Parts: sequence; structure tokens; C-alpha cells
Amino acid sequence: MRFIETFNLQSFGDSSVSLLAAFVFGPLIGAERQYRQRSAGLRTNALVALGGAAFVDLAQRLGGDVQSLRVIAYVVSGIGFLGAGAIIREGANVRGLNTAATLWCSAAVGACTGSDMLAEAGLLTFFIIAGNTVLRSVVQIVDRLPAQSQNPEAGFMIRMSIHDGAAQTVSSKLDHDLQQAGFRIDSTSFVRKDEDTIAVQIRLAPSANNSDALTTCLSPLSGHPDIISVSWDSAGDS
Repeated sequence: MRFIETFNLQSFGDSSVSLLAAFVFGPLIGAERQYRQRSAGLRTNALVALGGAAFVDLAQRLGGDVQSLRVIAYVVSGIGFLGAGAIIREGANVRGLNTAATLWCSAAVGACTGSDMLAEAGLLTFFIIAGNTVLRSVVQIVDRLPAQSQNPEAGFMIRMSIHDGAAQTVSSKLDHDLQQAGFRIDSTSFVRKDEDTIAVQIRLAPSANNSDALTTCLSPLSGHPDIISVSWDSAGDS
């Protein structure tokens, strides 16, 4: 029988340890997902870790380290299709990204055990579980912070269309008024729209001043004979 020729007790024991480690680490990762009633729970993560370990171990026994590296690359890309099945889109909301990422990490744990890197697999398992538990509390704390506390200052972008001959004069006067009001100008650009019209964009650096102060500075421009249009919006970094 071919089995008698290929069977090696030492190799069999090595594979058994690798698969057993994957069977322990995978369910440890999946237990948290199972507790939270996610689509990919204990059994799914266990099977992903086992599959990754089995493929890598098989490649290592048949082709050595070089072949196992190729299989690891296939595991990394192939598990993406399984993770995509855990992602659910509901209108503008997307659920399951964290579960898909957990499956991806479970495959990494399996690849580590299949490569006989049991200590590294155990360490990775610890960090995955910590990421799904400890960081959850951190996320909840951050989510409770008011939006203005996360980005208390926002810049503004002013856009104007001005008759060609008055573009420089008007923008210089506005620059002076903005600086007097406490705004700091980050950049000013001039772009010709047509033969008689210049588009001016003034970007204001983040400032403690609010939109009311900016409206006060811009309101006198609405009746200026050389200004065709003027508008502004928030240009804060998100």
C-alpha cells in the first residue's frame, strides 16, 4: 500500500501537534464571535484555522519550506472569499467586517501552526482575542465622545467669481478683513473661468472662529458690483 511507503511516525506526530494546536487556537478565537452571535462563530474559526494548518503542513511535508510559502500566499488570498460571505450590506450600512477580519486572522493562526510555529500562533491568538474584547471597550469610549471634541477646529473654503479687473483688489481687501477677524489664510488660488471672470478660492486654516464670524466678513461682498457670486463651506479634515 502507498500508505505504508509514505507513513512516517515522526512526521505524523509533527502534523498531529500542528493540527491539534490549530484545533485549540481556532475555537478560542471563535468563542468570542459565538458569544456575540456573529455569523462566523466557534466552529467556523476552528475550521478556518484547521484548514490553514492542514494546507501549510501538507505543502511543507511534500515540497519543503519553499512550497509551503506558496501555499501560505494562496491561503491569504483564498480566505478573502470566505470573509466576503460574512460581510452584509444593508443600505448605507455594512456589517460583518470585523468577523471577516477575524476569519482572516484565524487563517494566519492556522498557517503558523502548520509551519510548526506554535508559540507564535499562541501569541497571535492572544492578540486577536484582545482585539475583539479589550479594543471593543476602547471603541465604545471613543464613540461616546462628542463630535466637536474629536475635531474641535475646522477650516473653511471660500469660493468667489469676480470680474477680471477687480479680482486682485477684492481678494486683497477680503484677505485683510479675514485677518482682522482672526482667521489665518492657508492658500489663495486664481483660475480663469472665461474672458471676463476669475474664480478665486481662499482656504482658511483651522481656527477657533465659527461660521458666524465668517458670515460677518463675507456679507458685505454680496452687494459688490464686481462680485458675481460668493460662497463658503467647511474644509475641516475628517
